[in-house]
Amino acid sequence: MVIIGGGVGGASIAHHLAKLGERDVVLLDRNELTSGSTFHSAGLVGQLRSSLALTRLMMDSVELYRTLDCGWVECGGIRLACTPEREQEVLRQVAWAKTFGLPLELISPAEARELFPLMSTDGVRCASHLSSDGYLDPSLLTMALAEGAREGGCRIFTHTRVTGIDVDEGGAHPRVRGVQTERGAIEAEVVVNAGGMFAAELGRLAGVRVPVVPFAHEYLVTQPFRERAVGERADHLPTLRDPDLLIYFREEGGGLVMGGYERQSAPWALDSHFRDAIPADFNGRLLEEDWPRFEEIAKNSCRRVPVMDEITVTRLINGPEAFTPDNEFCLGETEVRGLFVAAGFCAHGLAGAGGIGRVMAEWIVKGEPSTDVWEMDIRRFGPHFRSPGYTLKRAREVYETYYDIRYPGHERQAGRPLRTSSAYPWHITHGAAFGEKSGWERVNWYESNVPSGDQSLRPRGWAGMHWSAAIGAEHAATRERAGLFDESSFSKLEIAGTGAAAFLERLCDNHVARDVGAITYTQMLNRRGGIECDFTVTRVEEELFSIVTGTAFGNHDLSWIRRHLPDDGSVRATDVTARWACFALWGPRSRDILATLTDDPLDFAYMRMRDLAVGDVPVRALRVTFVGELGWELYCPTEYGAGLWRALWEAGREHGLMAGGYRAIDSLRLEKGYRVWAADMTPEETPYEAGLGFCVRGSGGFLGAESLGVGAGMERVEPDRRLRCLVLEDPRSVALGNEPVRVNGDIAGRVTSGGYGYTVGRSIAYAYLPVELEIGSGVEVDIFGEWVAGELAKEPLFDPKGERVRG
Repeated sequence: MVIIGGGVGGASIAHHLAKLGERDVVLLDRNELTSGSTFHSAGLVGQLRSSLALTRLMMDSVELYRTLDCGWVECGGIRLACTPEREQEVLRQVAWAKTFGLPLELISPAEARELFPLMSTDGVRCASHLSSDGYLDPSLLTMALAEGAREGGCRIFTHTRVTGIDVDEGGAHPRVRGVQTERGAIEAEVVVNAGGMFAAELGRLAGVRVPVVPFAHEYLVTQPFRERAVGERADHLPTLRDPDLLIYFREEGGGLVMGGYERQSAPWALDSHFRDAIPADFNGRLLEEDWPRFEEIAKNSCRRVPVMDEITVTRLINGPEAFTPDNEFCLGETEVRGLFVAAGFCAHGLAGAGGIGRVMAEWIVKGEPSTDVWEMDIRRFGPHFRSPGYTLKRAREVYETYYDIRYPGHERQAGRPLRTSSAYPWHITHGAAFGEKSGWERVNWYESNVPSGDQSLRPRGWAGMHWSAAIGAEHAATRERAGLFDESSFSKLEIAGTGAAAFLERLCDNHVARDVGAITYTQMLNRRGGIECDFTVTRVEEELFSIVTGTAFGNHDLSWIRRHLPDDGSVRATDVTARWACFALWGPRSRDILATLTDDPLDFAYMRMRDLAVGDVPVRALRVTFVGELGWELYCPTEYGAGLWRALWEAGREHGLMAGGYRAIDSLRLEKGYRVWAADMTPEETPYEAGLGFCVRGSGGFLGAESLGVGAGMERVEPDRRLRCLVLEDPRSVALGNEPVRVNGDIAGRVTSGGYGYTVGRSIAYAYLPVELEIGSGVEVDIFGEWVAGELAKEPLFDPKGERVRG
């Protein structure tokens, strides 16, 4: 195994590989260890992050740092709230932290000042305090990790630049074979690109795109100005963040380190095509001080810590850091087998390095990580991120809005529009409010439908921020008459070949190799029985299967499938998303509408496919639903899409058809209890835990079956928790996800997804809770600091017998 990059990330991976017993590991660095971005890190370690997975990595890091000689100072951390909106964010974070044991507490401005006496409380409404946060020395940490790796047998070579990555293109799958260096070649079955800001350049050596962009990031260091005790009596200041002023602080001896995120970002070392072009000799170096760009940060720091206006600055540190287009790490195996990436740490790699090393070592040795890291998986980046220009636009927006509050439904604007459906012009002329996912412009709702909605149904607080009365109108129209939805962004994969049927039977937990025309809802599992993919499979021909999965999951699911393809070429897997438009026609009048456009019989059953002529358009009609109503997903070649949409719209007008968006779909699916991958189920949950045991074929024989106890002579493994449906007493209090759920006064789980059901008139939430809880049991959900009462409900809430989908 070869790890390229001797920063904190590469050293941590080597350290954890050694802990797993791997002895044949080589760590290479182009210069000295820490000579990339690591040496100029500000050193703060904050654990509470925007996602559960990332927070877990930070918590793992702190546990490791406590055991190392790395200058770890567990001084605690404070986060201030200076606006009503930020106060709501802090309340939400305090509630969220309860679900995974972080000792985050809500404190007053006065209590914050008691902990950090240098601060002014002007404008501060409240704060949070996490006693286990801290800071450390980045170089000491890297050296401690490297020493642990050496003790485990890892060989470390500095001043050894990698000049090539060998890839075997023969056979069904490209596979890494080793690296070329200035000192010679090294054969390797695994190569890890932990190159930091050089990761994109290293990726190009293997023909792999790593979407990271170097940005200049600044902070200053002051001269000592205060007396403080030393040794056991050391009175450490906690770290301090004021996101409303874009700033952070930590102590540095008797002085301070202060930095932040500028509104005017500075991408660095890019060529005329926006591709990274870092000088070959840029090792252990900093950029020139850029005081004009830092001016706003410096002025803000004086407002919060007045002494900053009087003390002397020793130095302004300006160093490049690699940022990704969504401000999450870039981890995992690439399309080249055996070639892994651990890069794009977005200026908080030091905080996460311990957890990153653990996850990556597991991934390399065991084939998959033990925790869900989808939000950091390199497979989340679709082919559009091969464009350096698009990557830069997205990464710039992420940097410049780093401290902004992310309300539910917040839509980024950079690089839009990029991917549009064939009906996009129609959507614009009819008042569509668009969202974006994986580069696709998707209709959230239509402003033209607002007059048909009820403004009094707006949820309280954050859930009502990016909301429209049109959502309820589109929901009701689908339940009562018919709704028309553009689902062209859904990812569509084809699995073909003589071995396709047997291959899918090995990977899917349900029986998918049925007769031609059959549609099967299924999952693909990992070795632990966790849900890696969730989609429908249609047998189109004897040797051709069509998979439809979520917009954001196509690249992930295709990568998972390709990873398991046989080497004999008997199975081919292809992404055909761009070839097909997809429009969903759902509702009790959908058959009446479709019948006016085709002479073909519409008597085929639920979960069946048939080819039809709809108007003038050849259509593949799938009798499926994600809203719990009679209807079809209608697929046609993209060039026919605009014509098909127009035909459906004109035919449906006399039947009360309403065009709808994805927000209505989400409300409709919640009432029906349909799950969403990456929220209600992840690689950490089994089908039995997710309430999808009906998909698991009892005969076994698929990946993950043994872990479930499924197969001849095996005893099924019963879960101790299961995804359960909750309804809240207050319909205007809507859970957004990750809120703690309390039963009999104790935290019992957290919300996976939630929303308002316009037909049932209830606030709905789903959460993993103990299986022994009975229907009707009382629960409480913490929504922005208020415990809202509710109860465990029998699901589905709407049409429990499933009569409408088969109507």
